[in-house]
Amino acid sequence: MEGLKERIRREGKILGNGILKVDSFLNHQVDPAFMLAVGGALASKFGAFGITKVLTAEISGIAPALTTALALGVRVVYARKTRPITMPTDIYIQRAPSHTKGKIVELMISPEFLHPGDQVLIVDDFLASGATINALIRLAEGAGAKVSGVGTVIEKKFEGGREALEVFGYPVHSLVTIERMSEDEIVFAD
Repeated sequence: MEGLKERIRREGKILGNGILKVDSFLNHQVDPAFMLAVGGALASKFGAFGITKVLTAEISGIAPALTTALALGVRVVYARKTRPITMPTDIYIQRAPSHTKGKIVELMISPEFLHPGDQVLIVDDFLASGATINALIRLAEGAGAKVSGVGTVIEKKFEGGREALEVFGYPVHSLVTIERMSEDEIVFAD
């Protein structure tokens, strides 16, 4: 997706420690028209998989997950990081380290929204170490749902997330893959 690469080159900021800030169009401020294109591109990769739900993590994964689900004609479920009083007592819960928050976060899903028999596509903004996606996979599997694949907007290959997810055997597709980053350079995979 050349448009995404161009947005990253133009608007992305490398903050060090493997962190790429893309808040101007993906993580804090969202460009809706661009995000529709992102969702359409992810949906085109998984359209034949019989997806019934798109699963993501609160908060940065919601925009690409929503537009992917819109393109697929299905609902989005997002794992909450804080438990609201409306959530039942028995929930699905997994822990994962957050690279940008620098701490362990809990990801929670109410069992009323994820069921055995659901065909789940996991969508997230980044694939870095794979820890958040690993937790989402375990949440889906814990609910008895079938994971059909993983779609991400940006993959940071140098953090090894794809390799960490290989144990699950699910197809993984990233719209762009960054081979390496330095203070003044982003190198994309072909």
